[in-house]
Amino acid sequence: MQGSHLASARSSSIPEPTMSKYTEDDLPEFTPMPWTLKEIRAAIPSHLFVRDTPRGFLYLTRDLLMAAIAWKLATLIDPFFQSAAIRSQLSPLGAEASRWLAWGVYWWFQGLIFTGIWVIGHECGHSAFSSTRIVNDVIGFITHSFLWTPYFSWKISHHRHHKSHASMERDEVYVPKTRSDLGIPLKPNEEIDWEEYFGDTPVYTLYMLMRQQLLAFPAYLLFNVSGQKNYPKWTNHFDPNSILFTKSQRTQVILSNLGLLTMAWGVKYACSKYSAAEVIKYYGIPWLEVTHWFIMITYLHHTDPLLPHYRGTEWNYQRGAAATVDRNFLGWQGRFFLHDVAHYHVIHHFFPKMPFYHAPEATQHLKAFIGDHYAYSDKPIFKALWDSYNRCQFVEDEGTVLFYRDKEGKAVRRPAALYRAPSSAKADTSAKL
Repeated sequence: MQGSHLASARSSSIPEPTMSKYTEDDLPEFTPMPWTLKEIRAAIPSHLFVRDTPRGFLYLTRDLLMAAIAWKLATLIDPFFQSAAIRSQLSPLGAEASRWLAWGVYWWFQGLIFTGIWVIGHECGHSAFSSTRIVNDVIGFITHSFLWTPYFSWKISHHRHHKSHASMERDEVYVPKTRSDLGIPLKPNEEIDWEEYFGDTPVYTLYMLMRQQLLAFPAYLLFNVSGQKNYPKWTNHFDPNSILFTKSQRTQVILSNLGLLTMAWGVKYACSKYSAAEVIKYYGIPWLEVTHWFIMITYLHHTDPLLPHYRGTEWNYQRGAAATVDRNFLGWQGRFFLHDVAHYHVIHHFFPKMPFYHAPEATQHLKAFIGDHYAYSDKPIFKALWDSYNRCQFVEDEGTVLFYRDKEGKAVRRPAALYRAPSSAKADTSAKL
């Protein structure tokens, strides 16, 4: 079948060059999938769309209990390892090293647990937690405010992302930069000094990745970083008059802001009562991990050299939904703590109101229907992050079906002839093995 994104039975490893010369005529062709959303939905059993509110509350209760137990165990770390008996047995240095190791274990698992709670809020934002709107909004508002996400504001822009994913003109986030955005001339590759545009050292690339992972979500909320570039300069999620919102949504934006202000007051009060260091240890670092996991998950869902983006009428909802990739994210830990949010994201883009606990079964039906248009990767996630960050640099200014190009202007897939821009450059340069 033409048009596969990533083969469903194998990882999305990007093929290494086997030729001495790179030419786009040798790249595999991609043809957008032809089915309507109605045809795809008919392939999914109707019971998988049913939302079970009590079941949703069981998952939320489980997460809250795990967070409370982890928090309680963390209160024992310092007294235990700072006791005279343990310091005598392990030596002062050994006890101190063990103490920080224990804190590291707490931060790892509490960060995953907090991320799972954030995912429950995300379910609420899509009305997938319950069929009752007030239940979704109350639970979503509380869980997201607790983790510094403006629930209603982000819910609004996130819905628009789902409605327009992979559209160059209308998507809300992870919109690729174009050749002209980076000032790269359209001429044969051998005449372009790619080092001038992308000559970063691995150390600098690592720094940029770390900055992305820790700051990208706040930067998106505050400054529209990685968002739709056609928006005004000061677009953000906290201004009720922002282009992101309609007049009827302004009250929801203000309510979201009040939720975060209440959380800020709570943190300030906790710092005054317990000290800032204690708040950072128990809450701050796990919260920082939430922003990391969330950005890593969403970035890898939507960024891969084999996934298309569309312009104009070639885009439709179901093509945009298929331009995402399921990933084996942290194995069993990702499935258990993160509620399958990374393992089964493709089906979520097709049907956002479907509860996460039905996603594994629904994905099997989706794969059976769309075949090679279903995208899956079992590449280790940190390697996938490094590869995607380095190989997904820009797309062309012309064309209706687009694929990322790397730091040498090379792609790993090309649209079928019908979808290619006549002026597309056919570069022929030596491939680096």
